[in-house]
Amino acid sequence: MTTHRPFVIVGAGLAGGRAAQTLREEGYDGQVVLIGDETEPPYERPPLSKGLLLGTTEAEDVYLHQAGWYGKHDIDLRTGTRVTALDPASHRLELGGGGHVDYDRLLLATGSRPRPLPVPGADLEGVLSLRNLAQSYRIGAALTEDAHVVVVGAGWIGLEVAAAARARGAAVTVVESAAAPLRRVLGDEIAAVFTDLHRDHGVRFRFGAQVRRLLGTGRVSAVELADETVLTADVVIVGVGAQPNTELAAAAGLPVDNGVLVDDGLCTAEPAIWAAGDIANAHHPLLGTRVRVEHWAHALHSGPAAARAMLGRAVSYDRLPYFYTDQYDLGMEYTGHAPPGSYDRVVVRGDTAKREFMAFWTAGRRVLAGMNVNIWDVNEPIEQLIRDGHPVDLAELADPDVPLDNVTRAHS
Repeated sequence: MTTHRPFVIVGAGLAGGRAAQTLREEGYDGQVVLIGDETEPPYERPPLSKGLLLGTTEAEDVYLHQAGWYGKHDIDLRTGTRVTALDPASHRLELGGGGHVDYDRLLLATGSRPRPLPVPGADLEGVLSLRNLAQSYRIGAALTEDAHVVVVGAGWIGLEVAAAARARGAAVTVVESAAAPLRRVLGDEIAAVFTDLHRDHGVRFRFGAQVRRLLGTGRVSAVELADETVLTADVVIVGVGAQPNTELAAAAGLPVDNGVLVDDGLCTAEPAIWAAGDIANAHHPLLGTRVRVEHWAHALHSGPAAARAMLGRAVSYDRLPYFYTDQYDLGMEYTGHAPPGSYDRVVVRGDTAKREFMAFWTAGRRVLAGMNVNIWDVNEPIEQLIRDGHPVDLAELADPDVPLDNVTRAHS
């Protein structure tokens, strides 16, 4: 397939980079333009809160491809370039600083950005968020031994940064409005595992707490909570969630609701425009609902799926959401989709005190999601339990002596 106008990808993150790679792997020999507003070529984001902060990952290892790969594969990579407007009628993109790019088919993979902390003092020096390489480097430089680090938000990013900070000798306090980290996602019993893990490593928590303001002259020096508690802070890491970068799509008239709305082939309401990665709010053919996923695995796989759809291949993107975390000596994988209110029971297999267990979020004895903590090579049977969609014997599900493949399913 060759056209007189290029296939254009807006967003040079993992989803966009993988989409460009897939176009070439699938034999597309036309023009491919990959546009990113960062000055870096596509890279992996998990090391930003893991290996880069811990010093176990080299900077050059985060990139999706080695230098020169894009030129070798005739991909027009334009970094440090912002797309300011999209006109679906004329198939044209306007670029910041002037100029435009016309497209035949377009993939939007514009990612997400950290939510700001809406309090006085949030603009002080030393108040940092984590989304890109430059931010990871700044945070890494600030995590010095004996530094006082306050992390606002006990989500996955906040907890990973807290673990890295403690590993580097900083004093860490985590401020969280809920009663436990990740409580809405994991429930009380599993959330307690992460609370205990961090407390065992010296992290202090302030649960049920709200930040009133950040104090300092030019640079942050303290965090004042709503109850007037003041926490000393040499650096504040804000991890209160992310918001999808949908402004370009919305201004162009594409349907947007918690992301860009796409079908199970990742196509928008405009037949020549697709969306992938963080911004795609996709109909999931297996789950029967719309799902927007911000994790690495989704970017890794949805970009290639969208590329194949752009080439006219039949695509029904039904990968289950998947993410992982590494904190201290705890490694975890989570597969499935169990939003708050969707499950009625959490079934645990193994020993949470030893942090070697599996947990399953179930509804009506059907497995919606599963987590394995310091137990490996079980992702496939966990995924199969979810995909089967059949009620299971919950006692067997909780019994470590019953292989997951042998857990009784009810097929009626």
